[in-house]
Amino acid sequence: MLFEPLKKCKWLIALAAVTMAATATGADFLVFFGTYSNSLSKGIYASRLDAATGKLSAPELVAQTPSPCFLAVSPDEKFLYAANSVRNFSDADVTNAGAVSAFAIDKASGSLTFLNQKCSGGEGPCHVSVDATGKVLFIANYGDGSVKSFSLETNGAIGAAGPRLARIGHSVNANRQASAHAHFIHADPSNRFALVCDLGTDELISFPFDVRTAELNASRFEVAGVPDGSGARHLAFSPGGKFIYVLGEMGCCISRFVLDEKGCLFPYETISVLPPGAVLQENFTAAEILTSKNDVYATIRGHDSISVLAADPATGRLSFLQNISSGGKVPRGLGIDPTGRWLLVGNQGTDNVVEYAIDPQTGRLTPAGRQLKVGAPVDVKFVRMN
Repeated sequence: MLFEPLKKCKWLIALAAVTMAATATGADFLVFFGTYSNSLSKGIYASRLDAATGKLSAPELVAQTPSPCFLAVSPDEKFLYAANSVRNFSDADVTNAGAVSAFAIDKASGSLTFLNQKCSGGEGPCHVSVDATGKVLFIANYGDGSVKSFSLETNGAIGAAGPRLARIGHSVNANRQASAHAHFIHADPSNRFALVCDLGTDELISFPFDVRTAELNASRFEVAGVPDGSGARHLAFSPGGKFIYVLGEMGCCISRFVLDEKGCLFPYETISVLPPGAVLQENFTAAEILTSKNDVYATIRGHDSISVLAADPATGRLSFLQNISSGGKVPRGLGIDPTGRWLLVGNQGTDNVVEYAIDPQTGRLTPAGRQLKVGAPVDVKFVRMN
């Protein structure tokens, strides 16, 4: 595997800042929805969640920006970042480049104020995250398999860029894996390594990174594989960070790993997220994975459902608990509120967000009887209100 050198961005695209019309009263959390632009969606939307009752306010547009498909919130919850899945961000060195945008959050009203925007460093940005210090921003570009890092300014703006690293490789699925497709990048719980899921190469990659410079170390990295053709998409950490659960998009499976203090990755078992007896079909593709307490939640497009698995706290071993309809078509992102009471799923195909109550004892889901109309929802993020 090889890496391409850093390529610089040349100009920015301006975005409009939009404020929520109503000031929240009595709500516990803001809920931000990342979307793909369509006739119903013009950017980032926000709702207000009453954590005691699960009641959600009607979503409002809070930032007009093209296809902010995935969102990240800074550790202090003052800033929000969006991966803009666009192909027209002009850059002399990157063909069909995407963008990444920064916003300041007004917790009282839920409004977002645009700070700045930069080239994502590659084609098709699909995932963005912030390290534990709030000083480093990571972004994964699906189209060309590259990842990139940025320093973050104290005011939340995106600062100097670190290296752009592009993976070169392929796997067994000729239609989906002819080249590398970075789909996820996030710091590990120790905040020493950036973990990358590459759908195109069926790999989980561990890059050391430097918080002071925001640089990913391309000369010292570790790689572990998921089953051929499964398509490593996203990952989630167990409580405490001992175990890593990697979601396989095409395989509709979860592979368990352990990361040691040197950044080495050790694979364990891989299990299906489909309900017992279900047969994997070509149109079934897993999309998102989250953990809460000792439970793991995953969405499955095509099957249009959410699976719940129990994780053994000592061994990390998973066992199937439940599969439930997502309440729409093409479920993508999941969000679990910080109290662990409510789960929201965004159904891209039916332009709706559906709410579920989480059983505190078993982790199982029950439809809460509430849903929101949001155009092509992809991601869900919660922020505590003042």
